[in-house]
Amino acid sequence: MNLQATTSKKSSLFERVEQYLPQVTKPGRYVGGEYNQVNKDWHAVRTHVALIFPDIYDIGQPNLGLAILYDILNRQDDICAERAYAPWLDMERILREQQLPLYGLESKRPLDEFDILAFTLPYEAIYTNVLNILDLAGLPLFSAERDENTPLVIAGGQAAFNPEPMSAFIDVFVIGEGEEVILEVAQAYQAWKDSHRSRQELLEALADIDGVYVPSLYQVSYNPDGTVAEILPKSPQAKMPVIKRIVASLPEPLTNFLVPNVDVVHNRISVEIMRGCTRGCRFCHAGMVNRPIRERSVEGVIQAIDASLKATGYEQVGLLSLSSSDHSQIVQIVQEVYAHFKDARVNVSLPSLRIASFSVDLMDQLQELRPGGGFTIAPEAATERMRAIINKPLDDEDLFETVRAVFKHGWLSLKLYFMIGLPEEQMEDVQAILDITRRIQAEGRRIVGGRARINVGIGTFIPKPHTPFQWAPAEQPESIQEKINLLRDGFKKTGIKMSFNKPAETLLEAWLTRGDRHMSQVIWHAWQNGAKFDAWSEQLNIAAWYKAFEEAGLAPEFYAHRERGLDEVLPWDHISSGLRKSFLLQDYKWSKEGKTRPDCREQCYYCGILPTFETLRKGDPSANWRCP
Repeated sequence: MNLQATTSKKSSLFERVEQYLPQVTKPGRYVGGEYNQVNKDWHAVRTHVALIFPDIYDIGQPNLGLAILYDILNRQDDICAERAYAPWLDMERILREQQLPLYGLESKRPLDEFDILAFTLPYEAIYTNVLNILDLAGLPLFSAERDENTPLVIAGGQAAFNPEPMSAFIDVFVIGEGEEVILEVAQAYQAWKDSHRSRQELLEALADIDGVYVPSLYQVSYNPDGTVAEILPKSPQAKMPVIKRIVASLPEPLTNFLVPNVDVVHNRISVEIMRGCTRGCRFCHAGMVNRPIRERSVEGVIQAIDASLKATGYEQVGLLSLSSSDHSQIVQIVQEVYAHFKDARVNVSLPSLRIASFSVDLMDQLQELRPGGGFTIAPEAATERMRAIINKPLDDEDLFETVRAVFKHGWLSLKLYFMIGLPEEQMEDVQAILDITRRIQAEGRRIVGGRARINVGIGTFIPKPHTPFQWAPAEQPESIQEKINLLRDGFKKTGIKMSFNKPAETLLEAWLTRGDRHMSQVIWHAWQNGAKFDAWSEQLNIAAWYKAFEEAGLAPEFYAHRERGLDEVLPWDHISSGLRKSFLLQDYKWSKEGKTRPDCREQCYYCGILPTFETLRKGDPSANWRCP
């Protein structure tokens, strides 16, 4: 195995592609050959897997999940994993005009020559890009049209927790964490290949793996009003429900990061210090579906950073988790990182710091590890009433104590995150965002003068599956725009910079995250109407989506703006995140009463993850997780 950035021989396909690369922006996106790339002899391995991120190289290359799977698969002598990304518009035009297929970056072989195409789906707005990639590969878009001679198309990621909108296009979904199950899928594929059995038998064998969902093995029926009536298995192998996969403890950290050819969104080493969250924010999909908490040791974090620096030459490190400051040893981690790397000119970022749990005594060390950087706080709501509704209790005084500490410790830039469109929100709650931000700016100026810089990020609430707010409606775009206008006008001439999501972007995500199987037809029609790169504001064509709904005979309001019945069968009910539906329902009812639920490490609320985890990991001595 050659781990360096050379290939022994150019493919004939790439020789044809190469002549057109001077015509596209950032040709380095399409050539591969990065330092630490894995090159294997195509004919020396049994199984070829293309790991596909359905957005451009710049965004997909630093994705940690894809990088971890690349490393795991390529450690197997009989498996070769390569990468592919969505080509940007100029490159796609050339591929189509010259009738050239999309290819894997390592071997430059067409995607249709691979055995398995594995898509990662971190967010919903890339669904049309999946169809576009399949089309550029010359493959049938619909799973039902594929046979034994076409690659197996699988998908996983955060968006896969509601797989139904993409169920017509994906053969197999992996629900949950992929570090173990990806090898089980590959091994099942190899056994099937050796047996010369039918594709149907392959799908049934895969459905027998814990955490694997095969849409074609389930039958969905509907009520006259369009709601789901029943979801039933059509095969003995089809589980009800499909329970997410959970790894017992954080796997060995990736250290051989690929060093990109072009500038990407995160030019850094990423070390996952903790997985899961117990805060219970009712809007947070990631916080719900990634339970339980598993932590990396202080020693493990230091070793990972040290090995990664030596393997890559990077000078930036991101310590990643949903809530970094909730790590039980976060103080020791920051102190040890400071002690080991303060003289190495390594820039270290620690995102996701909780106001209530973060020790301001560590700010000086963080400032030295990230000179000139900014500090981020996410109150999410500006009134204590709204914070109780979303289960993010925070006293204003605690917030301002943190703000004062940030500026007194030498930080000059502060970013605040708020949400609008939350359940039970009134216009006075939005006005409160203006008021509290101006007060924070005044505190900063009082302490450091005019050097204080305040940036505000405004997100729009979207009710997500497997959260307590999964029954809630999304707010109408006209109302969201009115709130954005209030904030934008209020921040004028204040020196406060504001960024926000456009209502159309929010609307699209609401449709896709809450959709049922009928949404597959909408996605297909939207792609035919020219929709792609929907996550890019300048590319989103919302008219193409409205036309798609009309062509599919569906009402967009039914998916986005309808409060779901509390006894309704939800499209994702046969997919289990490990949390009991009754727990989520109780939390939804508590939100309407303004009743909060403290961190569940203080008291167990029987959410369901404890018995789920014990069932899946019974007898596993390596389990390293924290749950009462």
